[in-house]
Amino acid sequence: MRLLDFSIASIGLCLLGPFFLVVAVVIKLTSAGPVFYQALRVGQGGRLFRLYKFRTMVLNADHLGPPLTFKDDRRITSVGSLLRQTKIDELPQLLNVIKGDMNLVGPRAEDPKYLVSYTDRQRQVLAVKPGITSPASVFYRHEEKLLCGPDKEEAYLRDLLPAKLDIELNYLGRRTLWTDFAVLGQTFLALFRSSQDLVPFPQGDSRDGSPRPTSSNRDISATDAFETSNEV
Repeated sequence: MRLLDFSIASIGLCLLGPFFLVVAVVIKLTSAGPVFYQALRVGQGGRLFRLYKFRTMVLNADHLGPPLTFKDDRRITSVGSLLRQTKIDELPQLLNVIKGDMNLVGPRAEDPKYLVSYTDRQRQVLAVKPGITSPASVFYRHEEKLLCGPDKEEAYLRDLLPAKLDIELNYLGRRTLWTDFAVLGQTFLALFRSSQDLVPFPQGDSRDGSPRPTSSNRDISATDAFETSNEV
């Protein structure tokens, strides 16, 4: 699996090299700051690593707000908004795959600030390498649009993060090479779906590890994520 991820990431970087150069020039010409943003994230076994992304926010954005992006976040640049919408900002994570920090498919790497809120069950996602994409990433591909209002960080910890971890854990329990390819396919298809196709996150608390109901009173599973579907 490691060899396959490494090979795909290496080929992807070679093919995307000229495109990366174009994106880098546009970023430098339209806003002050570096081309890349390096975010501290939690990897396999709780190890911290630097996750690479194209910079989509103003310089020092992490000092101007929470380590989350949210609806109408003014820290996002005009070019950054396009990069986020198309998920182009995530492509430099192919470097993380080559370095061995990440896989192509795996649970989303979280900000270490939020790791303290994980239950013992939720910490099981740390048993594997994080990924560039995952069922939860597809399911909540526009999660920042769900976070609004004065208590957005509280809402993320109370509702959205546990819901995403439920999806990741359900997926890991049935994961195979072929389901990973399915997630990659769904990730590509999700790019062409309307940004208005949003899934409201479930309400309530699942920190005891109990199933979380969605807004339609059904459990979220990896299959649901396939069908429905932080830099900060």
